[in-house]
Amino acid sequence: MTSNQTDYGKAGRNLPVATAVGLGLLATVIASLFIDVRFFAILVAFAAMLAVRELSKALAVGLSDRMSILLQILAPAIVVSAAVSGVEGLLAAFVASALLVLTVRLLDGQEAYVHHVTRSIFALVYAPLLAGFAVLLSTQEDGAWKVLAFILLTAATDLGGYAAGAIFGKHPMAPKISPKKSWEGFVGALVLQLIVGVVLWIYVFDQPWWEGAIVGFVMMLTATIGDLVESMIKRDLGIKDMGSLLPGHGGVMDRLDSLVINAFMAWLLFGFFL
Repeated sequence: MTSNQTDYGKAGRNLPVATAVGLGLLATVIASLFIDVRFFAILVAFAAMLAVRELSKALAVGLSDRMSILLQILAPAIVVSAAVSGVEGLLAAFVASALLVLTVRLLDGQEAYVHHVTRSIFALVYAPLLAGFAVLLSTQEDGAWKVLAFILLTAATDLGGYAAGAIFGKHPMAPKISPKKSWEGFVGALVLQLIVGVVLWIYVFDQPWWEGAIVGFVMMLTATIGDLVESMIKRDLGIKDMGSLLPGHGGVMDRLDSLVINAFMAWLLFGFFL
């Protein structure tokens, strides 16, 4: 650890600042959902643009300004297409964006062509394509409550894992990927996630409790996987955070890692159970 870095212990971050920023973001999302879900789509589109900007800088070293700007235009376009035309719009916009990346990158010459196009398309998958499923969820009946439920289910994994890990954590779960994650934290995430899932299914969706338990269990696993995936990407790139825009959290993608994975899982699971 360099001299200009602060050791925040097991939290791994400035917890008061991270909490304040997290609550502010949650309040903004809730307001956008319950005032008008179109505001939520705009918010997700903006977040996807910022996330792709971070990803393209970290992943595709030497990417031209032309390509960087193109990706930042395509990202919100993919998300908005989901709001306007549903699943078909989301997939069509993504495929068209991938073809544009392949074509426009030709203008920058042969050097690192495969490196740039594959990583640029990966950035479009990781942020706007997956985030688009949250917008699809918001356009359904009771969409605002479904999106809020998926966010709470994802946050419960983080909160339960942090609390149990900070208090009881002794056995690292994946020391080479994310040293601060422990099996005790995994159990804490599971317990809180099951509670949140059951409560949501009984009191919000008026459905059998066991369905909420299944959804909570699955989304706890996928949230953990999403967190580990981004940790692996950052370790491979040799960076601590994807960016520095959000105090206490890092970059936008550092906050979206589990959410984008769970956006798809929520769309899939809620569609099956609800």
